[in-house]
Amino acid sequence: MEEHVKQVAVITGAARGIGRAVAQQLAGEGYAVIIADLRGEAAAETAQQMRESGLVAVSQPCDVTDPDACGALIAAAVAQFGQLDVLVNSAGVSRPCASLEVTPEDWRNMVAVQLDGVFFCSQAAGRQLVSQGQGGCIVNISSINAEAAFPRRAAYCAAKAGVQMLTKTLAIEWARYNIRVNAVGPSHTATEMTLENIRRGNFSVEEVVQRVPLGRLASVQDVANAVSFLVSDRASFITGHSLYVDGGYLAYGYL
Repeated sequence: MEEHVKQVAVITGAARGIGRAVAQQLAGEGYAVIIADLRGEAAAETAQQMRESGLVAVSQPCDVTDPDACGALIAAAVAQFGQLDVLVNSAGVSRPCASLEVTPEDWRNMVAVQLDGVFFCSQAAGRQLVSQGQGGCIVNISSINAEAAFPRRAAYCAAKAGVQMLTKTLAIEWARYNIRVNAVGPSHTATEMTLENIRRGNFSVEEVVQRVPLGRLASVQDVANAVSFLVSDRASFITGHSLYVDGGYLAYGYL
């Protein structure tokens, strides 16, 4: 049954990590949120927990590498709530691997999730927002790796750099529809995925913290706060911009 609310936000990769924090932040600000994730059961659990806290949330399984699934995600949001206002592309994977050893399958999957999925979801959302005629916002979760290269992350870095340019392209193309498109690029963030990379020895917290001028990892709330700003009226004249939530990482070039 259709439920009308003031603002509706779809967040991909929202079962955990940054996506979940963004969903909780926006729901707390009065949005109805759609928790979209490849892990359907985890998405449903997250949505249920949010509803138990008095927030408006539903879940939708979605493989962002499938254009039809991305279209179905946006259609489900509109069927449930009657409209779409915000899309946050947060789905992502991280599998550091020496470039000489990356398989074609792993390369294609990394790029499909990080870059193709951002485009397919944005395209589906863009079509809906244009049809509504009221504008809207898209925020892509990028990374400092859109600008800073890390070893053993060829696919990830290339895809995130692609997201940065995709953000600019969609922003200038869709500005005439009052659709703003921006990106938020975190540095190393304290998420389950990061903890798994630490466990596997892909990097050490101590080394990262020493490299960050503000002296800590980013929190998921740091990222959620940036997204909240960019989708708000306070950012009404900001589009095509990448906001780096990195504690000064990219600015620091002294050794």
